[in-house]
Amino acid sequence: MHVQEAPGPEQWDRVKKRLRAELGEDVFSSWFARVDMEGHTNGTVRLSVPTRFLKQWIQSHYSERLMGLWKNECDDIHKIELTVRGAVRPRPAAAKPAARPALGGKTDMRPIQVNDPVGLRAASPMPSMMGGRGGRADLSSKDVLEGASLDPKYVFESFVEGESNVLALAAAKQVAGGGVVTFNPLYLHASVGLGKTHLMQAIANQARMAGRRVLYLTAEHFMYRFVAALQAQSAMSFKETLRSIDLLLIDDMQFLHGKQVQQEFCHTLNALIDGARQVVVAADRAPAELESLDDRVRSRLAGGLVVNISEPDFQLRRAIIEDRMRAQQRSYPNFTVPDAVLDYVARNVTSSGRDLEGALNRLVAHNQLTNSPVTLEMAEITLRDLIRAAEPRRVKIEDIQRVVSKHYNVTKADLLSARRTRTIVRPRQIAMYLAKMMTPRSLPEIGRRFGNRDHTTVLHAVRKIEELSKADNGLAQELELLKRMLDA
Repeated sequence: MHVQEAPGPEQWDRVKKRLRAELGEDVFSSWFARVDMEGHTNGTVRLSVPTRFLKQWIQSHYSERLMGLWKNECDDIHKIELTVRGAVRPRPAAAKPAARPALGGKTDMRPIQVNDPVGLRAASPMPSMMGGRGGRADLSSKDVLEGASLDPKYVFESFVEGESNVLALAAAKQVAGGGVVTFNPLYLHASVGLGKTHLMQAIANQARMAGRRVLYLTAEHFMYRFVAALQAQSAMSFKETLRSIDLLLIDDMQFLHGKQVQQEFCHTLNALIDGARQVVVAADRAPAELESLDDRVRSRLAGGLVVNISEPDFQLRRAIIEDRMRAQQRSYPNFTVPDAVLDYVARNVTSSGRDLEGALNRLVAHNQLTNSPVTLEMAEITLRDLIRAAEPRRVKIEDIQRVVSKHYNVTKADLLSARRTRTIVRPRQIAMYLAKMMTPRSLPEIGRRFGNRDHTTVLHAVRKIEELSKADNGLAQELELLKRMLDA
């Protein structure tokens, strides 16, 4: 008698293998490459994805198939919970799911119910574009050019200029003004909350006001439109309409996945650039560091003007918080913040302009709800969880790869390659170990960032370095040195 195994990584690997076989590599890479299994409890399998858009797409189109494949692996599975993971990994399996937070929280614990496919399909993204039999999309040229919605507050006038963003702002203004296409593509990269989306939408807002044909999309919405066009057998119309625009803006390029989708994006990019149409792209890192992108796409993106927006210095943070205070005073004329408090916020909230704005919103709320004046003591209490001085620096996998490559005199390409010489294998294993110890990334995600390796390879590297460091004091000291370098 065959006894089915309890849900676990091996069963999830088999589910993914069947999905890849049924859907094809391109569709699988677009929608399932970044799905992780978080655990299982009492007949419920918990999966996570990085974005709400991806969650909605999988719920709307693949919930029944996922459930069917899981039930083939384990009869007692009756529910799949699909969540949007944030920067912090979800709690262990024994913990109860958190309630959905109010006011813009990141975690969405709504489950996929096997007996409620209709309710799930109601969550389909962009329902106005879905129609016909089987959920096929009817993409008209108007739909294609509609793009993502723009925030009217994201204009150049509300963007605060400083040393860290002066080049990006100047390039964005020139692109928005039209005329001769000088920088093509314009590629902006920065960490979260440093203003790249503000600049992208400011360009789009100004260009639309000037009567130009503008399309602003996130990378995931570009994937959605392309896959929907393929399903509707209207891919040619999609391509022709897309290439007739004057200005294309793609945000969050790091989320563009799938070989066929990337090929189409590359063809579109070439057609627009060759036709002297402007392209602007934004991502969280430089083109060379987007390992998931095809080499041709990375090369084309790097061939334009690549501009980094770095973290704001004290002067810029001070200017941002003062500008946001003046904006709040238009709604609350009696609201005021003493210079000492402005200095305190600018000195201590150092991560991003978005956090600065959040800090000011807290001060406004406290002032309006308690009718208490804003003082330094009140600010210290209200903002204590935002103060970054007591927090460790957030380390990224790119930082680890850069530091390890330099320390061991190997290239980043060597770390990502299939080469197995000792001079490369040991630094690669150390980099994987540090990625597991110092970042919130899952084993499958770390494997993808190291040349699309399997998560078992990463697990082997982590265990290997742990064992060696216990027996080799020299290696243990090297690991501590690398950690200090990364924390600096």
